[in-house]
Amino acid sequence: MDILKVSAKSVPNSVAGAIAGVIREKGAVEIQAVGAGAANQAIKAIAIARGYMAPAGVDLICVPAFANVEIDGVERTAIKLIVEPR
Repeated sequence: MDILKVSAKSVPNSVAGAIAGVIREKGAVEIQAVGAGAANQAIKAIAIARGYMAPAGVDLICVPAFANVEIDGVERTAIKLIVEPR
Protein backbone atom coordinates (compact mmCIF):
# COMPACT_ATOMS: atom_id res chain seq x y z
CA MET A 1 0.00 0.00 0.00
CA ASP A 2 1.35 3.43 -0.91
CA ILE A 3 2.07 5.88 1.91
CA LEU A 4 1.40 9.61 1.60
CA LYS A 5 3.05 11.78 4.25
CA VAL A 6 1.17 14.97 5.09
CA SER A 7 2.57 17.99 6.92
CA ALA A 8 0.90 21.04 8.42
CA LYS A 9 1.97 22.96 5.29
CA SER A 10 0.46 20.47 2.81
CA VAL A 11 -2.22 21.85 0.50
CA PRO A 12 -5.41 19.78 1.05
CA ASN A 13 -6.52 20.02 -2.60
CA SER A 14 -3.18 18.64 -3.81
CA VAL A 15 -3.22 15.83 -1.25
CA ALA A 16 -6.82 15.02 -2.21
CA GLY A 17 -5.78 14.66 -5.85
CA ALA A 18 -2.96 12.32 -4.81
CA ILE A 19 -5.37 10.28 -2.67
CA ALA A 20 -7.85 9.94 -5.53
CA GLY A 21 -5.08 9.00 -7.97
CA VAL A 22 -3.61 6.30 -5.73
CA ILE A 23 -7.04 4.85 -4.99
CA ARG A 24 -7.89 4.67 -8.70
CA GLU A 25 -4.55 2.95 -9.35
CA LYS A 26 -4.00 0.72 -6.33
CA GLY A 27 -7.35 0.58 -4.51
CA ALA A 28 -6.21 1.95 -1.12
CA VAL A 29 -3.77 4.43 0.40
CA GLU A 30 -2.19 5.06 3.80
CA ILE A 31 -1.78 8.64 4.97
CA GLN A 32 0.64 9.51 7.79
CA ALA A 33 0.47 12.75 9.76
CA VAL A 34 2.56 13.82 12.76
CA GLY A 35 1.06 16.64 14.84
CA ALA A 36 -2.27 18.39 15.04
CA GLY A 37 -1.73 20.66 12.02
CA ALA A 38 -0.76 17.75 9.80
CA ALA A 39 -3.71 15.67 11.00
CA ASN A 40 -6.03 18.60 10.24
CA GLN A 41 -4.72 18.91 6.67
CA ALA A 42 -4.99 15.14 6.16
CA ILE A 43 -8.62 15.02 7.28
CA LYS A 44 -9.51 17.98 5.04
CA ALA A 45 -7.81 16.23 2.11
CA ILE A 46 -9.79 13.03 2.70
CA ALA A 47 -13.06 15.00 2.77
CA ILE A 48 -12.13 16.69 -0.52
CA ALA A 49 -11.08 13.35 -2.07
CA ARG A 50 -14.50 11.91 -1.19
CA GLY A 51 -16.01 14.70 -3.29
CA TYR A 52 -13.64 13.89 -6.17
CA MET A 53 -14.57 10.19 -6.14
CA ALA A 54 -18.33 10.50 -5.51
CA PRO A 55 -19.34 11.23 -9.14
CA ALA A 56 -17.77 7.88 -10.13
CA GLY A 57 -19.95 6.13 -7.54
CA VAL A 58 -17.01 5.48 -5.18
CA ASP A 59 -17.57 6.15 -1.48
CA LEU A 60 -14.35 6.45 0.52
CA ILE A 61 -13.96 5.36 4.12
CA CYS A 62 -11.15 6.20 6.53
CA VAL A 63 -9.80 3.89 9.23
CA PRO A 64 -7.63 5.71 11.81
CA ALA A 65 -4.78 4.11 13.74
CA PHE A 66 -1.46 5.01 15.35
CA ALA A 67 1.97 4.37 13.84
CA ASN A 68 5.48 4.86 15.15
CA VAL A 69 7.70 6.75 12.71
CA GLU A 70 11.30 7.90 12.95
CA ILE A 71 12.01 11.54 12.14
CA ASP A 72 15.61 12.79 12.38
CA GLY A 73 16.52 9.83 14.56
CA VAL A 74 13.67 10.47 17.01
CA GLU A 75 10.73 8.09 17.27
CA ARG A 76 7.39 9.91 17.02
CA THR A 77 3.78 8.78 17.08
CA ALA A 78 1.86 9.49 13.89
CA ILE A 79 -1.78 9.24 12.98
CA LYS A 80 -2.17 6.64 10.25
CA LEU A 81 -5.30 6.99 8.12
CA ILE A 82 -6.10 4.12 5.79
CA VAL A 83 -8.41 5.29 3.01
CA GLU A 84 -10.22 2.77 0.83
CA PRO A 85 -13.46 2.48 -1.13
CA ARG A 86 -16.51 1.08 0.61
